[in-house]
Amino acid sequence: MPSQCPQCQAPIACSADKNCWCMALPNILPLESNANCLCQNCLITQINTFLALQYQTQPVETLLALAAPYQSSPSSIAGLDYTIEQGFYVFSSWSHLKRGYCCGNGCKHCPWKFKNRSRSS
Repeated sequence: MPSQCPQCQAPIACSADKNCWCMALPNILPLESNANCLCQNCLITQINTFLALQYQTQPVETLLALAAPYQSSPSSIAGLDYTIEQGFYVFSSWSHLKRGYCCGNGCKHCPWKFKNRSRSS
């Protein structure tokens, strides 16, 4: 395993097993034959880039199916599930998709793009 991230040269520690930190991230990227281990920041960036394309090209139903296996994830991941903006947690579209429904609060990154929509509508 590489000791440096091939994208940013940051040091990385990969245990190459189910205890590696990367196992907490969603396994949703297309498989590449030349894939290398990346540092956490670069891997999160790569996942977010992939998701941004999916948000633009896929219907919500497809996105929900992509996120469904991760609905029971016990923790939120900074940079993937949320960011902190002006001292407030801002949940990402990925986080909303993992929840599985629109809460109706007009969230900034609502993948349903609804404002004040109730759960039952």
